Amino acid sequence: MRDSKNYAVSIVIIGALFFIFGFITWLNGTLIPFLKLSCDLQSDSQALLVTFAFYMAYFFLAIPSSFILGKTGYKKGMSLGLMIMAVGAFLFIPAARERNFGLFLTGLFIQGMGLALLQTASNPYIAVIGPMESAAKRISIMGICNKVAGALSPLILGAVVLKGAADIENQIKTATDPAQRIQLLQELSHRVINPYLVMGIVLVALALLIWVSPLPEIETASSEDGKFGSTPKTSVFQFPHLLLGVICLFLYVGVEVMAGDVIGQYGRSMGLSLDETKIFTSYTLVSMVIGYIIGVATIPKYLKQDVALRICAIVGVAFSLLAFLTKGYTSIFFIAIMGLANSLMWPAIFPLAIEGLGKFTKIGSALLIMGIAGGAVIPQVYGHLAGILSAQTAFFICTAGCYLYILFYSVKGHNVGKTLIK
Repeated sequence: MRDSKNYAVSIVIIGALFFIFGFITWLNGTLIPFLKLSCDLQSDSQALLVTFAFYMAYFFLAIPSSFILGKTGYKKGMSLGLMIMAVGAFLFIPAARERNFGLFLTGLFIQGMGLALLQTASNPYIAVIGPMESAAKRISIMGICNKVAGALSPLILGAVVLKGAADIENQIKTATDPAQRIQLLQELSHRVINPYLVMGIVLVALALLIWVSPLPEIETASSEDGKFGSTPKTSVFQFPHLLLGVICLFLYVGVEVMAGDVIGQYGRSMGLSLDETKIFTSYTLVSMVIGYIIGVATIPKYLKQDVALRICAIVGVAFSLLAFLTKGYTSIFFIAIMGLANSLMWPAIFPLAIEGLGKFTKIGSALLIMGIAGGAVIPQVYGHLAGILSAQTAFFICTAGCYLYILFYSVKGHNVGKTLIK
């Protein structure tokens, strides 16, 4: 791994993987309004089951993924993850033909399964491939690949499946003939078939390429029990900074999904048309790319990882408050630039939480990947609160609360239990 050529090849391959799962992850922002319309869903809470099905896969599959990686190694594990994602993509074809929301959710869950395996492998890989103090910088580079893809995916899928969305929505609402209405819904549903067919084929091709690639293996499971504390560790649960990090990452992903995927539904609650709101996710992702570029330039030369996390948390609280205190496009603007606040959180939280785990690195990484389930839970909390309070109030409660805990972790939580052996 010290060979500069192998190092560069590894960075490029992992960057390509981050691009792929960024592209697929951030399709959810387009799928939420698309499936709400094409499957004739009656509430935002139902539509937000898109994120619930996708992100809950991480909760159920993260720990099994760590055991799978123990058998396959990182490289073959990544390849297997891509193949599983392809199965989920192909399942969209019968789901679209039948206009079956449950089948769509199953496809999303299977894609989440593949991503759980892929992320359980790729995140610790990029973290330990070089010096730990510059891990946030490398993860920021991966984040740029991820979020550039995320900015493109709603634009590409939205242009295909939600072209003329406002007009289609109006036709469906005003159709008096039930047969005509069903035909309109069926035609809309079929729009997703070709994009997901292509996606599945691309994922299979990438899986095969990764399998035969020169990507080297890394060894994280050293004989060390972990370098923190005065006695050897016998369980991953003896690292409080990791456990607090899992909660932190859970809340971070929740607020990231709120700003990235839920922003469209938030705009709809303010009376904006589907033609406008279908690309709001891209605005958030562009601001995240800007944040990642700042991270690459400043970490660790000018900013330590915990300091960067602290600044981002404070900025996030400020943007949440400003979004709450303003209306219309101004409020949406502050939600979109939450991407700037969110950008350096994953790159900082992940290495801070896995630091010093030694042979527990794989299982620790799996626990952190389980935290991605925050993307399933927090939007559901928002959906239920929005039904009781206003959408704006519910959004503020969910995002500000998450950012305050992240601030705690950046100040104190990441150091809990880290008494170094002298």
